[in-house]
Amino acid sequence: MGADSRSRGFTLLELIVVLAIVALVVALVPGLMLRSQPGLDVEVAARALADGLRQTRSQAMVSNREEVFSLDVEQRLFRAGRSQPLKQLDRTLELHLYTAQAELMDARSGRIRFFPDGSSTGGAIGLSLDEQQSRVSVDWLTGHVAIDRAAP
Repeated sequence: MGADSRSRGFTLLELIVVLAIVALVVALVPGLMLRSQPGLDVEVAARALADGLRQTRSQAMVSNREEVFSLDVEQRLFRAGRSQPLKQLDRTLELHLYTAQAELMDARSGRIRFFPDGSSTGGAIGLSLDEQQSRVSVDWLTGHVAIDRAAP
C-alpha cells in the first residue's frame, strides 16, 4: 500500500512546474496574437508620437519656456522635448512630417515647437505601412494633439 499510493499522485514540485508553464503560455500568447494583427504597428507608432507631442506640450507649459518635438523621418527617431532621450519607431513605417517651413532642419527632419501658453507652430505626422495609414495632428492655436486613423 505504501509504494502504490505514492505513485498515483503528483508532487508539489510537479504541480508548480506545470503552473509555471501555463502562466508563461498565458503571458506570451496574447502578445504573439496582437503582433500578427495588420495595422498594429501604425497604431502603436501613432500613439507613441501623440504621447511624445503631448509630453512636449506639457513640458513647455510647466517649465514656462518653449519646447520642441524633433522628428527624423529617415531614421524614424523622435525626441519629445530637450531633456528626453531619442526614441526609435518601427523602421518599416513610412513617415511624413508636415510643419512650418521655419521648423524644417533639413529634407529629412524637422520640429514642432510648443509655447508656454500651450499653443504651437502646428503640424502633422503621416504614418503608413502597407494599406494602413494614420495621421497625428497638432493644432497651432491650442496645441491639441489628435490621431486620425483614416488619413495618410
